[in-house]
Amino acid sequence: MNTSDQEAIRKLINDWATAVRNKNLDGIVAHHSPDMLMFDVPPPLQSKGIEAYKATWNLFYSGTVDRVVFEILDLDITAGTEVAFATAIMRCIDCQEGELTFRLTIGLRKLSGQWLITHEHHSVPAA
Repeated sequence: MNTSDQEAIRKLINDWATAVRNKNLDGIVAHHSPDMLMFDVPPPLQSKGIEAYKATWNLFYSGTVDRVVFEILDLDITAGTEVAFATAIMRCIDCQEGELTFRLTIGLRKLSGQWLITHEHHSVPAA
């Protein structure tokens, strides 16, 4: 595992979480592939492509107050030379569900020397 790739991915994910807290849509999508796919907890359960992904954030922010807590509690990254995945436990407060602890899985591909998120999956344990 390449340590510099792992560090680059960790920074990318931390920057993404910071952009979520700051309600910065450009920052949220900055490292996502145009044809990315997301599975989410609230509807829509599946979003294909960057425009559909952006729309989910507009929906997310429509139900929030001024301050959003969006924390990475535990992050693990596995990186190869061209493909990587990251798993995390996340905490969100002031999102549509009130306070929510959820699981995050991110799939990444290295394209033209840059890591891009190609798959994002948010989940909660089944009741």
